[in-house]
Amino acid sequence: MKFGLLAALVVLAGCRQAQPSGQPATPAPTGLEAAAIQAGIIPDPASTDITGLYARETDRVCIVPSATAYRIGVTVDYDDSEHCSGSGVVTRVGETLHVTLDTARTAAGCRFDARFEGDRIVFPGRLPAGCQAVCQDRASIAGLALDRLSDAASEASTLRDPRGKLLCGDDARS
Repeated sequence: MKFGLLAALVVLAGCRQAQPSGQPATPAPTGLEAAAIQAGIIPDPASTDITGLYARETDRVCIVPSATAYRIGVTVDYDDSEHCSGSGVVTRVGETLHVTLDTARTAAGCRFDARFEGDRIVFPGRLPAGCQAVCQDRASIAGLALDRLSDAASEASTLRDPRGKLLCGDDARS
């Protein structure tokens, strides 16, 4: 099955239709991923909205539009004593998400760039020391890789931390 799909993508990548004169030619895909995006098999990260609820096991991220950028909320729950939760803002430039989490407990702040891959968000494996302020004990948000569960802002805005605080909803700043 996978080999058949791969073979079809390779054939698709090699096919070029003649463009009618007067119209600029669409550049040929440069790789298998570009061919899959062009064929509609995988989403194009450059044209996909980041709004949604992302998850993997007990890790969750919500992103909803706000007046100036997007609100982001993160929660990681290992157990009662080891968990992370925080909210902040995120802006997007191409496939890069510039994340700033509110860290009132430290002046160091928590700013980092994550990757947006269409239906997936990946946090870097190393984060600034200030990001540990959103976590308890040995828990960490470093290296999170989450898949989109929903693209609905209404669903994403209901994500709560372990204490019941909305992370992306109307009271996320309170």
